[in-house]
Amino acid sequence: MLNFIYYPVSAILWFWHKAFGFVLGDDSGLAWTLAVVFLVFTLRALLYQPFVHQVRSMRKMQEFAPEIQKLKKKYGNDKQKMAAEMQKLQSEHGVNPLGGCLPVLVQGPVFIGLYHVLKGFQPGWPYNYVFNADEVRSFVDASLFGAKLAAALKPYGGGAPLEAYHATVGQMLTVMIPLAIAAAVFTHITARHSIAHQTEAQAANPQAAMMNKLMLWVLPPGALITAPFLPLAILVYWVSNNLWTLGQQRVVYNKIDKEEAERRIRKTETQRSLAPKVGQKPLPEARRKKPGAKPIAPHGGPSASGNSKAPGTSNAAGNTDRMVPDGARKNGVSSPEVKTNGTARSQRATGSSAGDHPTGSAKKPGGAAGNSRPDRTLRRGRKQ
Repeated sequence: MLNFIYYPVSAILWFWHKAFGFVLGDDSGLAWTLAVVFLVFTLRALLYQPFVHQVRSMRKMQEFAPEIQKLKKKYGNDKQKMAAEMQKLQSEHGVNPLGGCLPVLVQGPVFIGLYHVLKGFQPGWPYNYVFNADEVRSFVDASLFGAKLAAALKPYGGGAPLEAYHATVGQMLTVMIPLAIAAAVFTHITARHSIAHQTEAQAANPQAAMMNKLMLWVLPPGALITAPFLPLAILVYWVSNNLWTLGQQRVVYNKIDKEEAERRIRKTETQRSLAPKVGQKPLPEARRKKPGAKPIAPHGGPSASGNSKAPGTSNAAGNTDRMVPDGARKNGVSSPEVKTNGTARSQRATGSSAGDHPTGSAKKPGGAAGNSRPDRTLRRGRKQ
């Protein structure tokens, strides 16, 4: 039924046995032990990139941590409503709360496949998937410090008894007890290390919280309870798998933590570069985001360094310039309507003008520029 798992697992084990058997001998127990260890490393190496992807996905949950706090305050007493809102929030951000547990879940079928293949190494069996009769006999006779790799204290599921492997209980316990304790301890340490690097959003999910408790307090004692019923090679697999997982977590988490720290530094530097300097008027947000945009001039001008001036603006002397034909400017001719000083405006405000004074002179068409300036007419009026 699960031959699509059994054959690949047995093929990887066969390959590594041939590699180490070439150096140590085909019947060497150390060669078979290393073959089991590198079977674990091969399978975990294939799952490395999915593990990294899932860790990055979990870190995205930190981006909506404030929204999670709001949900806690709003639905703190209603766990069902809280769970529903959390799932909705996670689906909106495209995050799977159980994504970090994917490598663990994938290893389940692999563990079942390895257990089935190792249970197939029975005395007198003609084959075991890709292994022939001689290779089956070689594995049955292989031992690690006197304990048989294929043997179990209490075989489960119709396995051969311990006497069929020509091993004693004392020999098996000498190797099995340390391996079982190591498997339980490393399982707990690995789970604790993984939980310590979970995001707040992931830890708040009820399903993830249940999985965390399972990995912390159920799987480690399971290594001690099930050890007598498993072939010794399974305990070798268990310890090797936990050691790989612990090392992989440290490497991946440190790498991602470093990347996030560098990203925060770049973000801070970018904010500082966009921040206005001391005494500088801050630019609008729309213009600040465009790297090639020209600075906005104060008072609505087209440019801070431009030479053009909008019509109707006042100069430093209080005069107001209006549009004048180019020919009139070249000839020096102007009119009171074109350029007026503050005094003329004041007199108009009080109802007096140079034209109403007895000595005032009217502007002649085409007259000289000296006889038509309103400031000279005003001076004559003051003297009289």
